[in-house]
Amino acid sequence: MNPIWKPNWPQTRQHYLDWWSGKGLVVSMWGYLRSEGQPHEQPPPPPLAKDPEQRWFDPHWRSRDIHYQLAHSCLGADIIPVADTNLGPCSLAAILGAGMEPGEETVWIRPDPSIGDQIHIDPSNRWLKAHMELLKACKGLAEGRYFVGCPDLCEGLDVLVALRGAEPVFMDMGERPQILEMQLRQINKIYLEVFEQIYQIIQVDGEMAFCYFSIWSPGRVAKLQCDVSGMISPKDFRRFAIPYLREQCQCLDYTLYHLDGVDALRHLDAILEIEPLKAIQWTPGAGQPQGGDPAWYGLYRRIRKAGKAVMASWVRIDQLMPLLDAVGPDGMAVLVDFRSEDQIEQAAKIADRYR
Repeated sequence: MNPIWKPNWPQTRQHYLDWWSGKGLVVSMWGYLRSEGQPHEQPPPPPLAKDPEQRWFDPHWRSRDIHYQLAHSCLGADIIPVADTNLGPCSLAAILGAGMEPGEETVWIRPDPSIGDQIHIDPSNRWLKAHMELLKACKGLAEGRYFVGCPDLCEGLDVLVALRGAEPVFMDMGERPQILEMQLRQINKIYLEVFEQIYQIIQVDGEMAFCYFSIWSPGRVAKLQCDVSGMISPKDFRRFAIPYLREQCQCLDYTLYHLDGVDALRHLDAILEIEPLKAIQWTPGAGQPQGGDPAWYGLYRRIRKAGKAVMASWVRIDQLMPLLDAVGPDGMAVLVDFRSEDQIEQAAKIADRYR
């Protein structure tokens, strides 16, 4: 696919292909920056949403809003034109029976402690239908202009905590580990089934994009995570997270692991042992220096030495050159915290000097 709204797509596509193979540089951003010039097209803006319910769950309204925002977005450097179809983090939990509550900035997933031991999917689930209707509405408007992104379903322990609540899940680690493992196997199976349904809607010529971190690949791609890993031991992480992450990496073509917070760093060795995992994204967390800080240069070198690509996030434009000088450009994707279109053009020129 050659997205109409991104004239430099052939170059960006090659940059991503090189990055996935550990030998290229990607310079992009996560989210939208409004263009200071002419829009790609002049679609009519949607009316103001009546309430958060319409803003998040009305596929007709939301697809038009996404279309309008993308039409006015800057797509320079390696920024991927992708429709953000997220329905809140860990939305697979809602598909499996948790509640969904729309807010001003996001959708909140509300656990249901009454969920039993058996995890199953109801084909008539309201939130499963909501996901598919939104994806189809966006795909209908995209018409080759941009990619429709896969929403942030999440997987594994994070989904189980979002579905049942943290306390019962952590109690089961010690008191009923076999039940917990059974539920994680069931979630993995359902995750892969739902992912495939989504892929069949959004893929174009086999290619697809993922909303979280705005990533693209020539095949099935996903951001994987275990954000609750900061609260469990390395032993429990290896038992209750690694086998299911490995299965996901084996079933998908391209995978990026979202390493979230300094407390999760103790699990890095285990994550690096997942052979089919392609890349690792680092989120330092609140109160920490962000991704472009020299504090993390050693971490990036460690990941690259292990044969994985790196994604550094929330990097300031003034940190881009020192980061690339210290770590090198090969296998680096840098999500810059762009504040203007001029900064995007500046970053693209810097990246070209390192390629």
